[in-house]
Amino acid sequence: MTAPVDGKKAPPARGRVDLRRRETTSLELMDDPECDQSALEATYGHFDLVNRLVAGWRTVYRRRILPLAKASREPLTVLDVGSGGGDVARALAGWSAADGHPLQITAIDPDPRAFDYASGRPQVPQVTFERTASRTLVEAGRTFDLVVSNHVLHHLDPEAFGALLHDSERLARKLVLHNDIARGRVAYAAYGVATAATFRGSFIHHDGLLSIRRSYRRSELAAAVPSGWLVVPQWPFRLLLTHESGETPGGARA
Repeated sequence: MTAPVDGKKAPPARGRVDLRRRETTSLELMDDPECDQSALEATYGHFDLVNRLVAGWRTVYRRRILPLAKASREPLTVLDVGSGGGDVARALAGWSAADGHPLQITAIDPDPRAFDYASGRPQVPQVTFERTASRTLVEAGRTFDLVVSNHVLHHLDPEAFGALLHDSERLARKLVLHNDIARGRVAYAAYGVATAATFRGSFIHHDGLLSIRRSYRRSELAAAVPSGWLVVPQWPFRLLLTHESGETPGGARA
């Protein structure tokens, strides 16, 4: 997905990579407005498989979203921020429909390339794609039960990071779930091996490795967020940044 970044295009990393500190000056290839369009579309297409394997949304859905959907008298409304190719929104829609508690999902991305790709695929009745930004929705007074994002946090410079959290608090009536990577050597090595000879013609290998380098460790993310936000480790090599805006079934906090 596309989001504000704070660096320049990075050449492929060679040799031993220092993961002790976050990489904050390099730009992923897909974030370049002038990147190869066919490679970008191939990347969007591959996200469906990659995210199903490593992003852990199925677990997040079963543990955090489905209980809220079951307790709600009306279909939950969900905002997917920085939705990219739309694969996470479509996955959530499919799972919830199969469980008999369909979500109503609005997937937003300000990048016209992402919007064109996502809206050009066969449409899912539960998902609406919009080319817009979270701040625009805040200014319009729109709200949703849940706000989610996938692999957005590590793309953002400090100003955009703070703006996303600010907007999320105002847009979510119940719960915010920002899902991202936990930086680490095992994750970096495993991803590099798994994608080295596959996903050719896309940015999956290069940008995925850079995404890990740009991502937070748990202590770093916890130090970067204001009071009221919680960093929850997820398997494998994941961090879930959450904010509770309402109550879960039975009156307990989400």
